[in-house]
Amino acid sequence: MNRRSVISTGATLLVASMALTACGTRGGDDGGSGGGGDGDKKVVKIGVISPLSGDLSALGLGIQHSVELAAKQANESGDLGDWTIEVVPEDDEGKPEVGKNAASKLASDKDVIGVVGTLNSSVAGPVQPILDKAKITMVSPANTNPTLTRGAKPEEAPERTYASYFRVCTTDSIQGPFAARYLYEKAGIKELATVHDKKTYGQGLVDAFSKEYKKLGGKIVAAETINPDEDKFSAVVSSLKAKSPEAVYYGGEYPQAAPLSQQMKAGGLDVPLMGGDGIFSPEFIKLAGKGSAGDLATSVGAPTESLDAGKTFLEEYEAAGYSDPAEAYGAYAYDAGQALIEAMKVSLKDADTVEDARQATIDAMKDVSFDGVTGKVSFDEYGDNTTRVLTVYEVKGDEWADVNTEEFK
Repeated sequence: MNRRSVISTGATLLVASMALTACGTRGGDDGGSGGGGDGDKKVVKIGVISPLSGDLSALGLGIQHSVELAAKQANESGDLGDWTIEVVPEDDEGKPEVGKNAASKLASDKDVIGVVGTLNSSVAGPVQPILDKAKITMVSPANTNPTLTRGAKPEEAPERTYASYFRVCTTDSIQGPFAARYLYEKAGIKELATVHDKKTYGQGLVDAFSKEYKKLGGKIVAAETINPDEDKFSAVVSSLKAKSPEAVYYGGEYPQAAPLSQQMKAGGLDVPLMGGDGIFSPEFIKLAGKGSAGDLATSVGAPTESLDAGKTFLEEYEAAGYSDPAEAYGAYAYDAGQALIEAMKVSLKDADTVEDARQATIDAMKDVSFDGVTGKVSFDEYGDNTTRVLTVYEVKGDEWADVNTEEFK
């Protein structure tokens, strides 16, 4: 989300339903440091910046644990020689200022070589310059706003702002048009309304969607906004209902999307609500209730359980015993961690200290290429993942079901 794709929620529910025992996250043999007690080992740290508390904590904790799993496996394999990885989670609460403070804290730690995060594009903005100044590599599993990699004019005059920033998910400039094409061409919806939460992710997603939808010949009969701090949307629902849209496209995240969907149906506007990867979570269905049947979401990548590597990831995540499910971005966080580890194999090989290896890690990231849990992982000249596969999901019963997966061209 910015965010944000994703493992299929069918798989997510499978993980979520299992009675897992609580697992520590900050050291020892718990999947965080994965063996940092060996005195012959030199410690290198990977930070995680994501919402570990608050409304979006389900997504943030899945990111944290997935990075811990990648670190644990790397430590067990010995691929980094005499270096052992410790994962350092920092809670950004989904708030830019809190994320900025988390970045400053990690940047002041001489043993931090990279950071996996953030979830929200609005949090990534203030985090980027802090980590870049410290030459700390940042890899996001979820940021989707195009400006983070391609500058203020991503389409007209793309320019990379921070050489230290990468992401394994695709962007809103692809996800928005992908959703527009599905609704117009496959679902046959020719008139709809848009709503966004005024945040970087939500507004950017709606802008990209609207441009493509109108280009295809679709008509946007209403364009509304909501306050992301509220959950009562009767005035917006009334305004939308008066325009009789065939669907509502929402830019934002599930804590607001779910009550909006619920209140739409209760208010007599019984049409599908569609959103991006920000609403693709079991939490959306739980909060929206039975009326969410037929609602839609896009997410980057193919369903995780449809890939052999994805199945293995889910099995290994379960076996690790984390108390929280991998959720929507777990697979992407795992691949983000793996991308960092691949670069560290090069940068740490002859380094005496982590600080000595920071710039070398940034440089090595440019050549990272591997078959990840979410598909092929490699980066273009802007730091974006070269993979452009996306999936449309629909709420059927009490889970998300994938209905269309294809490569965006």
